[in-house]
Amino acid sequence: MDATTRVSVYESSSPQEIQLMKSKLEDAGIKCDVENSYLSFLSTPTATNTFIKVDLNDEKRAFEIIDEYLKSNQN
Repeated sequence: MDATTRVSVYESSSPQEIQLMKSKLEDAGIKCDVENSYLSFLSTPTATNTFIKVDLNDEKRAFEIIDEYLKSNQN
């Protein structure tokens, strides 16, 4: 059995932001998974953050794409 290691490369509480970043990574040929996680340090039990995870081998490239996008969209 071939096990792969998945690492988190981006997180947000905004579903729109997660979808946009996921699309950017997939357009670059990087397979992504999206996972939700409850934030334990907030008082609101429904508050969640969503994470984008990629294969460990794609981590560096994913961070490069994310950084490039964030830099080009700074105000």
